[in-house]
Amino acid sequence: METINIIGLGYIGLPTALMFAKNGLKVVGTDYNAELVNTLKGGKLTFEEDGLEELFQDALSNGIEFSTEYQKTHTYILAVPTPYIKESKKLDPKFVISAVNSVLDVCEKGATIIIESTISPGTIDRYIRPEIESKGYVIGSDIHLLHAPERIIPGNMIYELENNSRTIGADNPEIAEKIKGLYSNFCRAEIVVTDIRSAEMSKVVENTYRDINIAFANELAKICRTDDMDVYEIIRIANMHPRVNILQPGPGVGGHCISVDPWFLVGDYPDLTNLILTARKINDSMPRHVLGRIRDIMREYHIKDISKVGLYGLSYKENVDDTRESPTLQLLERMDEHLAFGAKVFDPFVKERIVDHQFMNFEDFLNEIEILVIMVGHNHIIENLELIKDKLIIDTKNICSYEKSYKL
Repeated sequence: METINIIGLGYIGLPTALMFAKNGLKVVGTDYNAELVNTLKGGKLTFEEDGLEELFQDALSNGIEFSTEYQKTHTYILAVPTPYIKESKKLDPKFVISAVNSVLDVCEKGATIIIESTISPGTIDRYIRPEIESKGYVIGSDIHLLHAPERIIPGNMIYELENNSRTIGADNPEIAEKIKGLYSNFCRAEIVVTDIRSAEMSKVVENTYRDINIAFANELAKICRTDDMDVYEIIRIANMHPRVNILQPGPGVGGHCISVDPWFLVGDYPDLTNLILTARKINDSMPRHVLGRIRDIMREYHIKDISKVGLYGLSYKENVDDTRESPTLQLLERMDEHLAFGAKVFDPFVKERIVDHQFMNFEDFLNEIEILVIMVGHNHIIENLELIKDKLIIDTKNICSYEKSYKL
């Protein structure tokens, strides 16, 4: 049986590798992080996710292997990070290029390289093809190149791997159909075959669409704050219209998709992305807006010590431990810029200390603060609202209605 070598064992690569292995394929997961690989070899997961432990055990029983070494085989799936360069807003393709080169060092002739990482439109043409061709390989015979962007979200990964539709971009329809069959081992939804640039663009467009819609809700929250209106009531009423579906505002946008992918378009098409750029600026401004709300409440109640402020939630979304680009980390950066040091932090899902003044026990955290800022609406805090009723609360998630709770 031919081995699938999956490169990158983070939030996307690991569940994907486990899903292939569960469904009977021979899989080797590769990551440069030796500690991560050894943890997986030892039978322990590297992050929490509903259903992931069961999937992990199924994959282990089907013989999945983990290694820091790239395998000599015909099929590679790349799920490595794709950050953007903050100054230019353009994609930084260094991790994808490095992974491709490592594949070329070991692969069989005629190997297929599938890039799952989210990339900006034209990335494969600008960076990946020239890199492969510079090594003397002929794309289409020596190497087959495809883009199959991931489409899952932390907190619901297992379900979405099996039930979300997929896109496969390829030069060669015959190779595309072969890879479509590969993903059909676990994907029950429609798998669309298209060209590579359409696949690249469609994934970025999906996340940009969501970013723009969130920005509209956040801008409404700011408008309503300036004139003492209830943004949640206004959205509730507006959404009764059959063709209106306004999202809920929040303290910012995090994660590695919605908060990053729109910048790819801004970086590549700076003169054509006015709406997209504005949405990004609005969403990036929300942690500063929350800081302003903290200042308002501190002034109203004559609290001068920032260490009496507690931020609940470090992850970028509810009920996961993923802190990438989280609004809370962005807020802590804004505080740092204003020399506001000492705010307390707690998140029930984040088991390791990643910031200063981070508490591991919820009641100890509450005992140290007067103002609680709800940054993430984990089920944990919804189930423990009784414990916070005597605090001053800045509720950015609209989950409580105590007398001394304040909204965005």
